[in-house]
Amino acid sequence: MPVALRTPLCDGLGIDVPILSAGMGSVAGPDLVAAVSEAGGFGVLGISGASPEVVRERIDTTRALTSRPFGVNVIIDEDGWATSEEDRELVRVEVETAIDEHVAAVVLFWGDPSPYVDPAHRRGVMLLVQVGSVAEAEAAAAAGVDAIIAQGVEAGGHVRGTSSIWKLLPAVVAAVSPVPVLASGGIGDGAGVARAINLGAQGVSLGTRFVASEESRALPEYKRRIVESVAKDTVYTEDLYDILWPGAPTRTLRNRTFDEWDAAGRPSPGHRPGEGTSIGMMRRPSGETFDWPRYMGAASPVVGFEGDLDYTAMWAGESVEVVNDVLPAAEIVRRLARDAAAALG
Repeated sequence: MPVALRTPLCDGLGIDVPILSAGMGSVAGPDLVAAVSEAGGFGVLGISGASPEVVRERIDTTRALTSRPFGVNVIIDEDGWATSEEDRELVRVEVETAIDEHVAAVVLFWGDPSPYVDPAHRRGVMLLVQVGSVAEAEAAAAAGVDAIIAQGVEAGGHVRGTSSIWKLLPAVVAAVSPVPVLASGGIGDGAGVARAINLGAQGVSLGTRFVASEESRALPEYKRRIVESVAKDTVYTEDLYDILWPGAPTRTLRNRTFDEWDAAGRPSPGHRPGEGTSIGMMRRPSGETFDWPRYMGAASPVVGFEGDLDYTAMWAGESVEVVNDVLPAAEIVRRLARDAAAALG
């Protein structure tokens, strides 16, 4: 792997190149995570909403595919999806289970990481947190996290950032030094990786680029739309996809859900076109099924979805501009590393 791309964060995580694949919920399964880690990057497994048994199963399956380090991602939003005591307990158990399983790192998002710092460090597990502002980064650094992921508004999926990554990143780096900072949002090629490193990042966390990988669990049509889209085909909305996760702005590919809501004058939740109807169903590997309501905000159209894809939230960031093919995840890591090293000179 190119020496020019190695940063101190690589030593901490035990990886060759500072390229992370984002957790991305059910999109980021063991196959994708293992492929990224095997290629020298750091795969991150999505486990939010999973029972301890499922968390262990996914970790065990990933370990059967790679001996390289990998992490898990947990969303800890107590003001959004995890508002009940039952949901908050599930979050705590998910994090504790990942720590007990001794994964290399736990990546938290959308909440206060401080309750989990000491438990993680006692087991030798690194704790990373994704933030959307300088103030949030400073609070995370003060809590003792090992690294901070700065997320810009260009990101796909649930968006914490409110400003461009190219403005947020250097501000966060300056505010929390010497804590390592990674960049996320709008980055999908080696030139973007190099730009982030030149602005002080010690690595990148990429979602959209890895949705369009062969190992991603996203539906083939979803991947095709990412490849065929450009940045202006994505839309940022504050409360459109809010079912099961209210209060979290999102960036998705433009689709019929957005177009019909936009044509209706962008009404507030409770007054949107087709609200309360099902657009399909999800069939789990166990055979269990559940209805997929319109405006679902806590799931991705992955293998097992049956219904009208054009009404689902197809999470995608502005990096679709530079994502032009579906490739094996290992090849994505290699190309990102090679092109970033070349751009860094």
